[in-house]
Amino acid sequence: MREVAIVAFGQSDHRRDTPEISEVEMLMPVLHQVLDAVGLRAGEIDFTCSGSCDYLAGRAFSFTMALDGVGAWPPISESHVEMDGAWALYEAWTRLLTGEAETALVYSYGKSSPGDLREVLTRQLDPYYVAPLWPDSVSLAALQAQALLDAEDTGDTVADERALAGVAVRCRTAAEDNPHAQLAGSPPPEALLDEPYLVRPLRRHDCPPVGDGAAAVVLAAGDTARRLCRRPAWIRGMDHRMEAHGLGVRDLTRSPSSRLAAERAGAFETPVDLAELHAPFTSQELILRRELRLGEDVRVNPSGGALAANPMMAAGLIRLGEAAAAIHRGAADRALAHATSGPCLQQNLVAVLEGDAS
Repeated sequence: MREVAIVAFGQSDHRRDTPEISEVEMLMPVLHQVLDAVGLRAGEIDFTCSGSCDYLAGRAFSFTMALDGVGAWPPISESHVEMDGAWALYEAWTRLLTGEAETALVYSYGKSSPGDLREVLTRQLDPYYVAPLWPDSVSLAALQAQALLDAEDTGDTVADERALAGVAVRCRTAAEDNPHAQLAGSPPPEALLDEPYLVRPLRRHDCPPVGDGAAAVVLAAGDTARRLCRRPAWIRGMDHRMEAHGLGVRDLTRSPSSRLAAERAGAFETPVDLAELHAPFTSQELILRRELRLGEDVRVNPSGGALAANPMMAAGLIRLGEAAAAIHRGAADRALAHATSGPCLQQNLVAVLEGDAS
């Protein structure tokens, strides 16, 4: 299989509200950052793919405004997915595997601040049986968390409210070293457990921040990747799978699609030393660690993860970018990156990244 690598990664500073700038103005500095890192101009990129959501922007085909900022003239080879940018990266990766392109620019962005995100996300639910009930994303995550706490069989995973608080403390403490994080630092678990419930059993620390942000990566194949980056993050495997749409037919304490995607991506062939998990809620990290067979020796979300910054449509791409950046700077040799979309870990993507031996 043709070798393809992530050779550059950039992201914005994630903020709760950015009324002074548009999506394009938020995105452009990030694009300049990744292109400057590899010494390329937008016109020298063979393929461009983006991820965003019209429901967030409140208008149809909103991604074309960002495309104008990228520069669509002279005509470019371009595509768009109405999903997190991680799935745009998947499309670009397959394009490079076929040999139709040598380089690709992938970007995604989301501004959640103009609307009520918990209401907006109800539009991705089953339109006949679930969406008419208007269950918001936090309430659905609370159902999943309660199912996990009530489960008799959680394997080696300790699942109680103190364990959930421990995830929040670890992630947001790690985020103190992330200059792009929206939330960083945390009181001890005891103080968090004294706080009231937001939606039982979830407290505010169990939930991701709502905010605005953007991210971008550059992909390159073979010798081009080696020329553009001192230590490319080679994509050794990537796969995505989906659970049943109906929440009532799923065991919400498990994520078989995550496990299958990891298996098909080759995650279980050789241990990883770092994992970036797109777990917006603390309970979801416990589920993913079990499904992805991540032991205590694996560093999970050293960037702070989605509990530190969770820009819609970009948080999954950021997980791949953070894993790649760790390989670029020599902080990891083999990393797992995970992205999710939909309620209660409905659709999951897993990638395995690896650096050349030092």
